[in-house]
Amino acid sequence: MRQHHRVRTWDLPVRAFHWLLVLLVLLQITTASIGGNAMEWHARGGYVILALLLFRVLWGFVGGTHARFADFLRGPRAVIGYARALFAGSPAPHRGHNPLGGWSVMAMVVSLLLQASTGLFANDDVILEGPLAKHVSERTSAIATKIHDVNAVVLLSLVCLHIAAIVYYLAAKKQNLILPMITGRKEGDEASAAHYGNPWLAACLAGACAVAVWLLVRS
Repeated sequence: MRQHHRVRTWDLPVRAFHWLLVLLVLLQITTASIGGNAMEWHARGGYVILALLLFRVLWGFVGGTHARFADFLRGPRAVIGYARALFAGSPAPHRGHNPLGGWSVMAMVVSLLLQASTGLFANDDVILEGPLAKHVSERTSAIATKIHDVNAVVLLSLVCLHIAAIVYYLAAKKQNLILPMITGRKEGDEASAAHYGNPWLAACLAGACAVAVWLLVRS
């Protein structure tokens, strides 16, 4: 009989990405609500989010075991099977993201990428103009602004759904999904332990993404 204890699950780059993104999304919501001069910080927060997202996409191919897209993006059969098991009250445990959670994460990443990229071209005709708005027509900028506004609602809905899922798993399934994202470890056996990604590679990729966004917004 295998002995269960806490084994490696989430590497440090994934955890750092997650919590930085949480703080930045809160910043974006706050600055958008305040408006006025706070929108300058809204723009800066958007640039950092874009750099983080670019890093996460790259880390999805070269990161630790459960950071990789190949680990948590499953086909329709796996998603439907997990959903049925979940509603039946007997979902199979997953060391990383489960099939539903994996696509939930991907939906948020795509929505955040759309939000950050359209913000570069957006223009509120009052205070803030995206750094790339000058390179496109007024119509294109107006379309980007509209997408930015509509997608903000979609993104907030996805965030709320994500939080609701965390609460559900904690209350109904007695599974704490927050703690492993802090410690990097989950209950399991040695056979299920993951390998962590190289932190030096993560630092290099993060730096490259930051420089790329900095050059982009200054173009």
